[in-house]
Amino acid sequence: MEDLGLKIFGAILTTIMAFAVGMTYGGIVRKLTARVQNRYGPPVYQNFLDLLKLQSKKTNIAHGFMGHMAPVWIIIAAVTVLMFIPILNGNLWFPNLSFHGDLIFLLYMMVFGSLGMALGAGQTGNPNSAIGVTRGLSQMVGYEIPFVLALVALMIQYETTSVQDLTQIQHETGVWNAFANPFAFLAALFASLGMFRYSPFDIVGAPAELASGPVSEFGGKYLGTMMSGGAIFAFIKLTLYVHLFFGGAGNPDNSGIWATLVGIGILLIKTFLLYMIPVFYGWINPRYRTEQAIRYFWGWPTALGILGVLWAVYIY
Repeated sequence: MEDLGLKIFGAILTTIMAFAVGMTYGGIVRKLTARVQNRYGPPVYQNFLDLLKLQSKKTNIAHGFMGHMAPVWIIIAAVTVLMFIPILNGNLWFPNLSFHGDLIFLLYMMVFGSLGMALGAGQTGNPNSAIGVTRGLSQMVGYEIPFVLALVALMIQYETTSVQDLTQIQHETGVWNAFANPFAFLAALFASLGMFRYSPFDIVGAPAELASGPVSEFGGKYLGTMMSGGAIFAFIKLTLYVHLFFGGAGNPDNSGIWATLVGIGILLIKTFLLYMIPVFYGWINPRYRTEQAIRYFWGWPTALGILGVLWAVYIY
């Protein structure tokens, strides 16, 4: 019972940390973006205030069963995927279910949130929502190809689909996969630009064109729940990239309190630096059209993914 209680506590702590980090990163980006645009900008904690305001509102508009289920689907998918993502290497506080999951399972599960959003937005009948969903699914097809190629390269190179094993291999060899297979890393990095949907890949929401796209008809608690799910998904993607290409965080040989705090600090540094890459790229690029975004991902990122697979097969 004590072991079960520790696992439950760790799962709750993981969810709280993912939510808090995702919301905080979003607030920091809003502040930095405002400063780049010569504005003062909102405070870093503005996202938390916005969420409290949304959760306090009542919604009288209903769009059918899937309209109700879309936010629930997103948050459930986010928490489910989070439970199968390693947080710290071999740490007793964050075991969750990471030892049961692999890359193939995670690839399927990470799509569920987008599909739930698509079904919910499609039932609203708002044309802006339908256009946003179409753009989002099209762009997802674009960036998923180089991302999957990068993961396939790692699977072939190390003959495993386990995220934990890939992290452990980097710990044992002392070489990050970002250097062991640079082509796979670059393919995944370019794919991440579309995953976080900052400019020039912010074609899904596009407030000036689509009035926020898929979420046009969602407000109050619905929008607040989607906002929470999006924050958790941001943490999931960042943590997965860190474990796949940057050696993860934490010391698998030490699970003490001090080692845990140091591991969390390293994880936050790595994830924040990785998060700023699509943000920086967005500051200097205007929004693409849908066909431009797909053409971008099917160009150099896909070519790098293919080179990553060839590197794993013939060179490494």
